[in-house]
Amino acid sequence: MIKITLPDGSVKEYANGSTPMDVAKSISEGLARNVLSAKFNDVVVESTTSLTEDGSLTLYTWNNPEGKTAFWHSSAHILAQALEELYPNGKLWVGPAVENGFYYDVDLGEESISDKDFKTIENKMLEIARGKHDFQMREVSKAEALSYYTDKNEYKVALIEKLEDGTITFCDHSSFTDLCRGGHIPNTGVVKAIKILSVAGAYYQGDENNKMLTRIYGISFPKQKELTEYLALLEEAKKRDHRKLGKELELFTFSQKVGQGLPLWLPKGAALRDRLEQFLKKAQKKAGYEMVISPHIGQKELYITSGHYAKYGEDSFQPIKTPKEDEEFFLKPMNCPHHCEIFKHKPFSYRELPKRYAEFGTVYRYEQSGELHGLTRVRGFTQDDAHIFCTPDQLDQEFKNVIDLSLYVLRSLGFENFKAQVSVRDLAKPEKYIGSVENWEKAENAIINAANEKGLDYVIESGEAAFYGPKLDFMVKDALGRNWQLGTIQVDYNLPERFELTYKGSDNEMHRPVMIHRAPFGSMERFIALLLEHTGGNFPLWLIPDQAIILSVSEKHEKYAEKVSNSLENDEIRALIDNRNETVGKKIREAEMNKIPFMLIVGENEEANETISVRRHGGEDLGSISLDDFKNLVNTEINSTLKSF
Repeated sequence: MIKITLPDGSVKEYANGSTPMDVAKSISEGLARNVLSAKFNDVVVESTTSLTEDGSLTLYTWNNPEGKTAFWHSSAHILAQALEELYPNGKLWVGPAVENGFYYDVDLGEESISDKDFKTIENKMLEIARGKHDFQMREVSKAEALSYYTDKNEYKVALIEKLEDGTITFCDHSSFTDLCRGGHIPNTGVVKAIKILSVAGAYYQGDENNKMLTRIYGISFPKQKELTEYLALLEEAKKRDHRKLGKELELFTFSQKVGQGLPLWLPKGAALRDRLEQFLKKAQKKAGYEMVISPHIGQKELYITSGHYAKYGEDSFQPIKTPKEDEEFFLKPMNCPHHCEIFKHKPFSYRELPKRYAEFGTVYRYEQSGELHGLTRVRGFTQDDAHIFCTPDQLDQEFKNVIDLSLYVLRSLGFENFKAQVSVRDLAKPEKYIGSVENWEKAENAIINAANEKGLDYVIESGEAAFYGPKLDFMVKDALGRNWQLGTIQVDYNLPERFELTYKGSDNEMHRPVMIHRAPFGSMERFIALLLEHTGGNFPLWLIPDQAIILSVSEKHEKYAEKVSNSLENDEIRALIDNRNETVGKKIREAEMNKIPFMLIVGENEEANETISVRRHGGEDLGSISLDDFKNLVNTEINSTLKSF
């Protein structure tokens, strides 16, 4: 007999060789029907894996991320079998699960796949799924694995050659075999609904010098209803695509002559960015931050000292060489090395700490062209960066203060649904990080303690830390249920060490400060993109470029429209005038398309009574009201959203 510990802490005995599915059946038949995958002693196993020792078991269903991963990983196998049968000359490479669905990379040779082929692939996948074929793992020797693929698939051979003998497994289902490490659903029949979403090019091993393969993206579900709902969500996401809305609302544009991944902000977008900056600057000033400015370039030596050159040199733009021999500059990839040098400009006493330096600093990273995406993945972006230099005794309170500021920013912009993620080291890969183990432990403990004291709902993720320190990230769920990382706070003992930063303590000795990195927005570009998609372009009233538009019924009312506009401007309410010789109905339709919150209609009655007829975006008619009542309405709505920090 073996003892199995379940997530609730209970311990049950089972016959040696029992499977996770046996354990599920012993709990309830309903659970057994829904189990998709399992983890035993922190190792992913099949639901049919024989358990031969005592240990902890977790069972996963569709409601768990791990269950979805197994479901979509298994669906990738079904896709691979369908591709092999439909394109027998194709050569499969890899096919993982991704955040929403799965993909498979394949070399199709002279053949190609377009959206016209999607239905054929889906039908073949459903035909395979309905066969209810079990997924069966088996160990194979390296020689066996190479023998199976040699002369048939050089991509798999290259993959196998990097593996050690005794660690190689195949997965079989139906008549199909694939090189695989495991983690599958019980059988193909669990997959009830499938949709091929798109096809794209992908370089072999992600190297643009290698051959371009075909990447087929898909998604699958255990119920047709869930696929239908997902596709409806996709359609809504297309409507909210920030690239589409940014163009329609005239916020930003791109130019091939300026360069890929380098956004150009149009007047309305620049004004929106400025309001966001002023909003944060006001809160930062109250929190004791000082604004600084650093150059867009820095000497190579600066980034060698910080460690960024060793870690990110390949992702940087090529160095800028000057006429002086051996002198090289880089476009700034990070603001923190510059802020370290700002702190170092004069000696500080412990009485003068903390120093909180903030900057809207533009940085540059050479992202691959295939990875660029609107404002969410660019080559030049502005971070709402700040770096706090404090004593170790001040660290706890300073970190909690930054949490308060980050929560204020998120809630003021309508992001109410979020979790925190504490990102720590991967203990198995110490080479990824700089600094002493002692400092890492102190930094990680400081973040966890602050998260506990602030009552944050958080998870701990191993391996997600920055190379110089652990961090607290805010994972925000948007209006479409998608998760995004917005805002980060990092504790860093290492850069002060590398830059030899010091302050004089109460004992008259020199000490190292602790450094906190923080960026509530993250980057202005990415934040605005996500805010666009979250709101569908219906920004909070305090932020939106045009809060109202005045629609004159005819030319006779243009002077009154200007009088209304001037009055609103005096109270800092942003309003446009539409005096075109068009019908009011057409003007309203266009204002609706431009997502302007209020339409103020002025005609003969309004001018006579010194009122305005107010219509909200979306169609609500507020009737005829005085200008003062409208101003109070706007200010009340703004104040209810934008509370003071």
